[in-house]
Amino acid sequence: MREVIFDTETTGFDPASGDRMVEIGCIELINRVPTGRTFHAYYNPQRDMPAAAEAIHGLSSQFLSDKPLFAHGVEDLLAFLEDSPLVAHNARFDFGFLNHELGLCAKMAISMDRMIDTVAIARQLHPGAKHSLDALCTRYGIDRSHRVKHGALLDAELLAQLYIELTGGRQIGLGLAQEEAKESARAELNAPVAVRPVRPARVFAASAAELERHAAFVATLEKPLWLEGAQPG
Repeated sequence: MREVIFDTETTGFDPASGDRMVEIGCIELINRVPTGRTFHAYYNPQRDMPAAAEAIHGLSSQFLSDKPLFAHGVEDLLAFLEDSPLVAHNARFDFGFLNHELGLCAKMAISMDRMIDTVAIARQLHPGAKHSLDALCTRYGIDRSHRVKHGALLDAELLAQLYIELTGGRQIGLGLAQEEAKESARAELNAPVAVRPVRPARVFAASAAELERHAAFVATLEKPLWLEGAQPG
């Protein structure tokens, strides 16, 4: 099963008030295992970057000024997303911005049926606990020491590790190994049995000449051990 983990960075919290998406990062998973395929892009929001948002992700208006518009790269993004389920942390936020950008360039919105929200999963597993990406990475021992500021691709990579843990973790690999072992055992049981040729039994009896030589040799022995204590017949 193919899934795409994704994260976005934006100019603020509400696309309806003019905020725009400025970065997206995507990670491909097949059967909950990262394949190494990723998608990453920056976009020119055609507006200023609020200081509060820049403090979070470090993306300035100057840095984004020469980046392409979302509409110019939308086909590449959609080609990567395909029709796969999309996994995000607090997914309604990311879906809201993604669908807003798609609407601005007259593209069909992505169905919310494809949404998988890791915050919702974490709330079911750990009610009452903190459910931020940082807090959950700490809970599951996921190294985030290199995360100085938010970044869409970096956060997607962390989220991919977290999603795997939330949905089975190491048991996924164990299950795959068990299935491979079962397949190997089945193959061994179904393999054709090699037919070996029947050979006649070997004869190991001594010949008359060998018996005669043995008797002559024994007659030369003086007081052999096996005759000690023997009574004459």
